[in-house]
Amino acid sequence: MQHSKFVVGAIGGAAAVVALGGLGTYLLSGTESTTGLDSAGTVMVDGHKALAPNIVTGRIQSKYHPLPWVGKKVSVTCPTGLKAVAGATVTCVGKESDGKSVDIPVSVVKAGADSVTWKFER
Repeated sequence: MQHSKFVVGAIGGAAAVVALGGLGTYLLSGTESTTGLDSAGTVMVDGHKALAPNIVTGRIQSKYHPLPWVGKKVSVTCPTGLKAVAGATVTCVGKESDGKSVDIPVSVVKAGADSVTWKFER
């Protein structure tokens, strides 16, 4: 009887660890961000407030490969700021360690006076 309780507990514990690992991976691998439009991270693009390229680049680079089993490590560059207008897009470029380039489409999901919600494709 004691042995079967141990086995059930061990299996339950292992299942909990796997579930928490899966949840952590899901949370860390998200590609959507909400960023404030403050004076330090905002530029003007075509007469609109926009996230500065370095802000978009840094966030993509940190979230593109957040864990060893999610995404590939890339060095990212963005050609311009991301306009704070719903539906606005820009294509950033990632360079993998072997020199291969990968296009990273970025789009604005929602924009307000003080922040912009945007996402990229992995």
